[in-house]
Amino acid sequence: MREVRWASEEGDGIEHLVFDARDEGVFVESAVVGQRYGKGYGLYYGVHCDPHWRVGDGYLKIMGGGELALHSDGAGHWHDGQGMTLAAIEGCIDIDIAATPFTNTLPIRRLQLAEGERRPIEVAYLSTPDLQVTRVAQAYTCIALNREYRYEGIFRNFSANLSVDEDGLVIDYPTLFTRLPRTR
Repeated sequence: MREVRWASEEGDGIEHLVFDARDEGVFVESAVVGQRYGKGYGLYYGVHCDPHWRVGDGYLKIMGGGELALHSDGAGHWHDGQGMTLAAIEGCIDIDIAATPFTNTLPIRRLQLAEGERRPIEVAYLSTPDLQVTRVAQAYTCIALNREYRYEGIFRNFSANLSVDEDGLVIDYPTLFTRLPRTR
């Protein structure tokens, strides 16, 4: 089990994440304090993946606000906490929680890209703090195996090269997040 922290480069946000990779899968719990559109929020989330990094369950709770539960069979079939099918994200394997760099780890680990390989994917994008779920197009490219990956948010014409550690957890996400403690 590991604990990791990131600071937001866009404001006064911070995240504390507990990461536990076991034989039966990956378990994550995290608390994020952030701001969006000039308004602060607190977010608790948990994610469980199978040993192949396919999301099985995700739970998000805005402190003093809404909550969202997502469940997947790992093959892209999703339903919410009430068992309702989420057709809008059918076929998506990964989730992308807007408030955290952790969810970049999911496709980085799951795709197992070779150096120089690029793969477009569609993910379930979870906006914060409103917890809206939409399908978005992204792409990942392996720049340096197990060290650096290029993320492309095709849906918003944004890209960044992400440095990662041995677990695929982001160290630096230029302009958005940096791992704490900051190296000097």
